[in-house]
Amino acid sequence: MSRLQDKVVVVTGAAQGIGEVYARSIAAEGAAVVVADLNEEAGEKVAAGINESGGRASFVRTDVSSHESAAALVERTVADHGGIDGLVNNAAIYGDMQFDLLISVDWDYYRRFMSVNMDGALVMTRAVYREMQKRGGGSIVNQSSTAAYLYSGFYGLAKVGVNGLTQQLAHELGGRGIRVNAIAPGPTDTEATRTQAGGASQELVKSLAIKRMGQPEDMVGACVFLLSEESSWVTGQILAVDGGQTFRP
Repeated sequence: MSRLQDKVVVVTGAAQGIGEVYARSIAAEGAAVVVADLNEEAGEKVAAGINESGGRASFVRTDVSSHESAAALVERTVADHGGIDGLVNNAAIYGDMQFDLLISVDWDYYRRFMSVNMDGALVMTRAVYREMQKRGGGSIVNQSSTAAYLYSGFYGLAKVGVNGLTQQLAHELGGRGIRVNAIAPGPTDTEATRTQAGGASQELVKSLAIKRMGQPEDMVGACVFLLSEESSWVTGQILAVDGGQTFRP
């Protein structure tokens, strides 16, 4: 039996990049997947591809910074699939992220950025946890980044916040049977990273213990493990999948 057989998992930001790979891989493990994204055309295409390959998926247009949008996603998911067992908080403003300093970034842009990249994980968690509890518990996987441990401006600050949310929510929800963990990818070869890093990708590789860029598929094992019962006594942890980029005592 597949590790996520008959589970229902919501993946935000699943229309492209790592989120798309998560969605396809989770479906391949037997789960029904809800592809949650603002990009309707790309999101519908991902869901259709999963269904065509024999999996189960639906698309729901979702703004993770909106409590109303998150609640609508939960209502639709329960109506379509009967409940929620897992949530992957992957959505982020990244590929078209502006470069600026914390001391000078436009304040409205900063607040919008943080509302998605940090608060979005909390908004979605608040929306889904009651439905998870009805199923006897579940698993939430937040998408962090090794940027939390390096200088990376407001992007890194958002990921520091995601790490803190992960640890705090693990304690708040543990008694309800819900585990909360995070994955911190290192430099990963996606279209968004190529846009952001430009020609600096090879310089990044030199700093890694494993001398190559990560691939979205490198994150899948950690994600499926954290969603599955194999990690039933793992919570509040941030798992770096980074080719040896970071050292933490």
